[in-house]
Amino acid sequence: MDTDNQAEDRLKSGSVIADKYRVVRELGRGGMGVVVAATHIDLDQRVAIKVLQRSVAFNQDALTRFIREARAAAKIRSEHVARVMDVGKLEDGLTYIVMEHLDGADLAAVLRKEGPLPVTTAVDYILQACEGIAAAHAAGIIHRDLKPANLFLARQPGRT
Repeated sequence: MDTDNQAEDRLKSGSVIADKYRVVRELGRGGMGVVVAATHIDLDQRVAIKVLQRSVAFNQDALTRFIREARAAAKIRSEHVARVMDVGKLEDGLTYIVMEHLDGADLAAVLRKEGPLPVTTAVDYILQACEGIAAAHAAGIIHRDLKPANLFLARQPGRT
């Protein structure tokens, strides 16, 4: 069993996860996981990897919820929902989800930086979020934690 320091080292820049993803940098931390930017070594593809935090990794309810999140997200087909590409367990039992890497910022960060949005922009963002939620509902999934920090404003190539 790894110590907390060994688990943290696994997510440092340059380390390799599951023999195929090289960590670039940490993107953020939440209540259940740590998210890192990484590159798929063989495909040279940028990805984001969410690793379940050790503090909840062996809690059966949290683990079940985490795996259910990965399976559910993998079923959603929408340009407004991040694509899930892989799921697995590390040698020490920590579970991870691999998702497409998006360029941009979460809505909470944008609001802190820029203040209130123009009404037309806010409505556009809400409609896009509703499209993503509708795709989730069509797949039988309820999000349960909609808030600005969980809405990501991503830049798509050739589009806004």
